Amino acid sequence: MSMTTETLDLRRAMAMAAEEIDQALDILLPPEEGPEARLYAAMRYAAVGGGKRLRGFLVLEGARQFGVSRHAALRVAGAIEMLHAYSLVHDDLPAMDDDDLRRGKPTVHKAFDEATAILAGDALQTQAFAALAHEDTHPDPAVRVELVRCLAQAAGARGMCGGQMLDMLAEESGDPLDEAAIGRLQTLKTGKLIEFSAEAGAVLGKAAASQRHALLGYGRDLGAAFQIADDLLDATVTAEEAGKRTGKDAEAGKATLVSLLGLERARLQADRLVAQAKSHLDVFGERADLLRMLADFVIERRS
Repeated sequence: MSMTTETLDLRRAMAMAAEEIDQALDILLPPEEGPEARLYAAMRYAAVGGGKRLRGFLVLEGARQFGVSRHAALRVAGAIEMLHAYSLVHDDLPAMDDDDLRRGKPTVHKAFDEATAILAGDALQTQAFAALAHEDTHPDPAVRVELVRCLAQAAGARGMCGGQMLDMLAEESGDPLDEAAIGRLQTLKTGKLIEFSAEAGAVLGKAAASQRHALLGYGRDLGAAFQIADDLLDATVTAEEAGKRTGKDAEAGKATLVSLLGLERARLQADRLVAQAKSHLDVFGERADLLRMLADFVIERRS
């Protein structure tokens, strides 16, 4: 990616947001003390430090469109990052994708053990909902309930977990998936959590339905582009560049839009989705420029 002024502005904003989110996670995650210290240590190992914090950044930037307090937005950003971390911990387990490397360091089940990794993922998930439900996140209980409801839907059987199930079933059967089936799988597995992250700021800000719908549409197209970009990275970069094992999809014979369409057509599809995502932001004017830059970043990144 060429280092334009816009790129530098986005990277600076994302780095600052990541630092703030880690500070929020320090508060939201319990300290490493008492008989449960090993569990706390594994939770913090999984969630604190590392990663692009893309989902948390989406929460913060969405909230900024409506003047939501940074404190409230950071609690929601921390919650989504805890839930995302849980999904990665479980995804890396031998029973799932069986990965040894995540964010450039050993996965949780390698750094600790499988049982601790399972419990750490479970505890991170429940802590995410505890954070959303706490009165410090928003004074209006209806807003807190809506955040909990939306995240539960995005993460559950009709969202991330359902998508993972479809992925496993496709791998077990060996039957090739068509473009529509791959799109649905990826929307559930990856897209729903990104959609929630984009929409959460509008929920916090009690935004008009049209504005909430605009951020939801942005998140939907961004999530689809993000997954194609991830599949492109898996096919084209080294493990050292990505900070995790690459070439997994080809090894497992997984159907992706890259394997179905080829590299060039998949890139064109990602470009189209990014343009579509940015068009949803017209209603917010220049205030949403960082979100527009983020859409471009998603398909230009190398990790």
